[in-house]
Amino acid sequence: MTATSANTASPIVSGTTPLPASSSSSSSSASAANAMASQQIAGNFQSFLQLLTTQLQNQNPLDPLDTNQFTQQLVEFAGVQQQLNTNDSLATLVSLQQTAQSTQALGFVGQTAVVSGNTAALVNSQATWDLSVPANSDVNISIAASNGQTAFSGTYNVTKGDNQPFVWNGMGSDGTTQWPAGNYTLTATAKDSSGNDVAITTAIQGAVSSVDLTQSPPLLTINGQTYTVNQIQSIVAN
Repeated sequence: MTATSANTASPIVSGTTPLPASSSSSSSSASAANAMASQQIAGNFQSFLQLLTTQLQNQNPLDPLDTNQFTQQLVEFAGVQQQLNTNDSLATLVSLQQTAQSTQALGFVGQTAVVSGNTAALVNSQATWDLSVPANSDVNISIAASNGQTAFSGTYNVTKGDNQPFVWNGMGSDGTTQWPAGNYTLTATAKDSSGNDVAITTAIQGAVSSVDLTQSPPLLTINGQTYTVNQIQSIVAN
């Protein structure tokens, strides 16, 4: 399904964003806070043991210290220490997950990805959208420039199918105006043979040009817009 004849696809532009010195400043801060808390609780625990020993040595034999009371205090100190250890383990898991996300994201650089959306870039007189049509329909296509001006419109008889490419070469509806490179938004409405509305879903294709590892999760740049890894529907062979 094409608006006009398709031209040669644009070359893929690839690049990477340097990996930050640390995987996450928040996880580093959390680890530092846990380490400080551990040192404090360790110091308090030693002070508690010294006071407890002194109290036991100097207790009144006729009125000895309640063993249940200091045992409960020992249990509370141990519980706090265990919680700090758990926090350290969770911080490590978060750091490992962020590293895995960054590694996965970098693997997409230079690849042509399909993501949900309706804004595609017109490059070298070619922009492509993927349309999923759940029933045979008459589909009305309208393509608007970034300023909202309608660049192209047309009606097509489309058979049922997923991820059907619609290629536009930048030519206006009048057949003479060549629109400049830039981002264009496609709107698709459809009706079946009975006149019922048919919901059309759109996706776009584009090369992953860079990855922003300073964000969590990392952001992929496709046609000048950013997406997360879980928004990628598929990868197209180059």
